Amino acid sequence: MSIHPDHRHDAGTPATDHPPAGTAGAPAGDDTLDLRVDDLVDLLARSGTGTGTSTGTGTRTEAEAGTAVGTDLLDAVASWAPAVTRFGVFRLVPVRPERDLPLLTRWMNDPAVAAFWELAGPDTVTADHVGAQLEGDGRSVPCLGVLDSTPMSYFEIYRADLDPLARAYPALPHDTGVHLLLGGAADRGRGVGTVLLRTVADLVLDHRPRCTRVVAEPDIRNTPSVSAFLSAGFRYAAEIDLPDKRAALMIRDRSLRHVL
Repeated sequence: MSIHPDHRHDAGTPATDHPPAGTAGAPAGDDTLDLRVDDLVDLLARSGTGTGTSTGTGTRTEAEAGTAVGTDLLDAVASWAPAVTRFGVFRLVPVRPERDLPLLTRWMNDPAVAAFWELAGPDTVTADHVGAQLEGDGRSVPCLGVLDSTPMSYFEIYRADLDPLARAYPALPHDTGVHLLLGGAADRGRGVGTVLLRTVADLVLDHRPRCTRVVAEPDIRNTPSVSAFLSAGFRYAAEIDLPDKRAALMIRDRSLRHVL
């Protein structure tokens, strides 16, 4: 299973003409379709809703509230607790290129992965992709998915509300996005992807208290991936146009977490 990650498009790209379904409950003013990313960052910095922790004297900014809910834009992914699944104990381990680049390059060159990630080639291609996140401001964290001490998947946990993706749907503050790549063929087609997607969504909701939704945008043609998201408790919200693909917008709502 692979979910194509390359939605980070130019700020000048027009928003989709297909508004997503299932957003009637979004508060007025939260629609970010016409915002550039820099505008959204500024809006979140100045807003008193969704960007800080309420106190008796007002609202603390994300940085000021860091000790309570994490010290970075994604609430310290490296510190998230492991989770028990029916396939073993799972945890997210942030990528270290000096250790992980050969493994990631091998996975990216698997034809089943390359068809949607488009990162096949020498290790410099993978290094550039991962390095752009590691050298950024922390809005995206590349991780190995480890089962019982064995790396077997690759995840990108990212702030969808601070990403150009936010221009393609009505993003809410702290929406958190997920990309998944299952590394080995032996882990595909037997429900591992579904279990890991549900597990990672739960980890996000457990460790990011201000996040109300986990989102994803697999290629609409990638039927196994869309099916895995649906089985993991995500709902299909809409088809959205991104520069490199037509995607299925998938949303996992915190309010439905214990219903599914």
